[in-house]
Formats: sequence, C-alpha cells, structure tokens
Amino acid sequence: MYCEGDSWGCYMPMRLSLTSIEPDPIERVVQLASESAVVIFSVSSCCMCHAAKRLFCGLGVNPTVYELDLEPRGQEMEKALSRLLGSSQTVPIVFIGGKLIGAMDRVMGSHINGTLVPLLKEAGALWL
Repeated sequence: MYCEGDSWGCYMPMRLSLTSIEPDPIERVVQLASESAVVIFSVSSCCMCHAAKRLFCGLGVNPTVYELDLEPRGQEMEKALSRLLGSSQTVPIVFIGGKLIGAMDRVMGSHINGTLVPLLKEAGALWL
C-alpha cells in the first residue's frame, strides 16, 4: 500500500513491465484506463496528484494509480496523455469507467457540481 508519512493510503500504485507496454503509448493508456473503475495517472512528487488521490480515497474509492515518474516509459505515456487531453497539463489525469474525465480542474468541478459521485456509481467504484 502507499504510505505517506505515518498514514496509509487507500490505493495501490501499479507497476508496469517493459514487455507489457505496447508500441503506441496512447493505446496503452486507453487500455490501462479501461481496466479499472477509476484510474489516475500521476507523478509521485506532484501535490495536485496527491490531492486527486486523497479526494477519491476520501469518497471511499480505491483508484488504480500509475506513477509515471516511476515507470520506464512513463514520459512517453505522459506525452500521450497530453495529446489525449489536448493540453500541456498532464497530471493528474483521471479516467472513470474507462472515460477520460480530465485533469484536476475537471475532477474538482465535477465534485463541486455534484456529478462526480453519480459517475463513480455508474462505473461501479461506489455502491452507496
């Protein structure tokens, strides 16, 4: 489990092997995003990434987290995420139910306007 200071996180950072990454990073990102109800592409030292992970944990969701700075081909995946998002801002990038939600501004906007929890329920990440 993820440990920050003395507190345990509610998600397990995932590791990728070199053999599991397909030649096209966009295809790989889309594949990984569709394998779990909530997927966060993150950088371990990013404070906004930490905030996104804590938000989902606080809601009772256990997201799958890919720490791009710890992956051998993480820079390629980060560039692919930037292309998918259509923005130079890349992390954190959140997928719910395999659908691209976006960066932290979109996630927080959805949380504030009340649409995030229904998305999580629809994706099977929340049951209540």
